[in-house]
Amino acid sequence: MTDILPQPDCSLKAVCEPLELEEPGSKRPPNTGARLWGRVRSKLLRQKLDPQTVETKNWHTDVIEMNGIKVEFSMKFTSRDMSLKRTPSKKQTGVFGVKISVVTKRERSKVPYIVRQCVEEVEKRGIEEVGIYRISGVATDIQALKTVFDANNKDILLMLSDMDINAIAGTLKLYFRELPEPLLTDRLYPAFMEGIALSDPAAKENCMMHLLRTLPDPNLITFLFLLEHLKRVAEKEPINKMSLHNLATVFGPTLLRPSEVESKAHLTSAADIWSHDVMAQVQVLLYYLQHPPISFAELKRNTLYFSTDV
Repeated sequence: MTDILPQPDCSLKAVCEPLELEEPGSKRPPNTGARLWGRVRSKLLRQKLDPQTVETKNWHTDVIEMNGIKVEFSMKFTSRDMSLKRTPSKKQTGVFGVKISVVTKRERSKVPYIVRQCVEEVEKRGIEEVGIYRISGVATDIQALKTVFDANNKDILLMLSDMDINAIAGTLKLYFRELPEPLLTDRLYPAFMEGIALSDPAAKENCMMHLLRTLPDPNLITFLFLLEHLKRVAEKEPINKMSLHNLATVFGPTLLRPSEVESKAHLTSAADIWSHDVMAQVQVLLYYLQHPPISFAELKRNTLYFSTDV
């Protein structure tokens, strides 16, 4: 019997795919690799959704066997709070992990260069790609793009034009995920959660627009820029299968999430990870995506008409 022990950086799919190749004299049934990979994925999903597995922080080892092939793998649940945790950066150079206000001031731009270039490339050749922003790019490609953007390499544009579009979309998501503070800010997070829960449409409109006015200018301008881009992506939904709700689900928890202090105060068990807050984060972004076009100038003109209380 063959033992296959995937290493931490090894893809189980990569392990299973070679099993499709017939060996001389082999009596192994056809499609063994694909069926084995399907079983592994099914097992992983069941474990991921098992409340007892979610509650433990220890490594769990399991074995899947089929037609003389054994795959042994280990897994450990990592809470959403940790997987999306933002670590403060001491960097003063580069763009990843650096405050958006620092980047825009250094570049003398209103929207960070990395955001503008990734959006431009997606709209040029990826806006009709099925699952754009939902399908992950290759991790090594994303890391390569991260490196060239951080180094402000002169070959950025050439590299972008040759790179898989899902890697470019993944790089944009990674940029927002690695901001020291989410784009919609830690300070306003509780107010966004309260605003989206309002039942009166007029009160909700006033509150949600006021919260945008309260954002720092670099954050607001970048958010409005991204918002219009995502709306254009959703216009191609019949082709790319990415609705406004799908895009809000992908970007909501990245652009808007509680600070570490806020998380510790509210997350009392692993079940809370998939709680109301996550759905509310999606609903906040969906609200703005479904809203008629929002003008930065118009928002600022109306600033004096609203109280700072929410």
